[in-house]
Amino acid sequence: MIILARNTDTVVIGLFLISIVLAIIGIFLNSKLLVYESVIFIILDIFFIWFFRDPERIPQGSEDDIISPADGKVIEIRGKTVCIFMNMHHVHVNRVPIAGKIIRMNHKNGGYLPAFFKDSNRNERNTIYIESKYGTVKVVQIAGTITRRIDTYFNVGDKVVRGERIGMIRFGSRVDITPPEGYILSVNKGDSVKAAISIIARRNSTKEDHNSSAGV
Repeated sequence: MIILARNTDTVVIGLFLISIVLAIIGIFLNSKLLVYESVIFIILDIFFIWFFRDPERIPQGSEDDIISPADGKVIEIRGKTVCIFMNMHHVHVNRVPIAGKIIRMNHKNGGYLPAFFKDSNRNERNTIYIESKYGTVKVVQIAGTITRRIDTYFNVGDKVVRGERIGMIRFGSRVDITPPEGYILSVNKGDSVKAAISIIARRNSTKEDHNSSAGV
């Protein structure tokens, strides 16, 4: 059974109903054109069902590991910021990289350039700051060339659980994530990642051991 992402069932149901109505009218009027159009809507509906899929995921690693917020490919690493591009075939539901509380969220209107372009920094985006017990994690949902909507399921002040669904970006898009201080990235440019499955960064245990020794 395919699980659909939140707020997408109306699209799927709507397309299905349109295809049924066109088929009935086409048969009644003996119109091949209407029947063909109903088939097109069915095919389109199947595409949306596949695109809006939202498979269950079990977060990997330990609770202090930062997991990927999105499925996709690491197209760039800017300092400590990991840029993940989601292509059409990827699951587009985003997930919480680490447990904590949303302390700030900024939505910015903008353009819709392809999300892998450097100028996509001007695109529409939603920036989420999650305060965890290990520091603040920054997640940026960026709209792509086809996208016209960014869905975010939480508000400022909400507590979030590691690996739970945090939102969705419709169609090709990008998600950037910046771990807090004391973390070392565990991915490289070109790596493929999966939301809640792939570990983006781990705590610097060497630094912790040094601090513990210094305290003794």
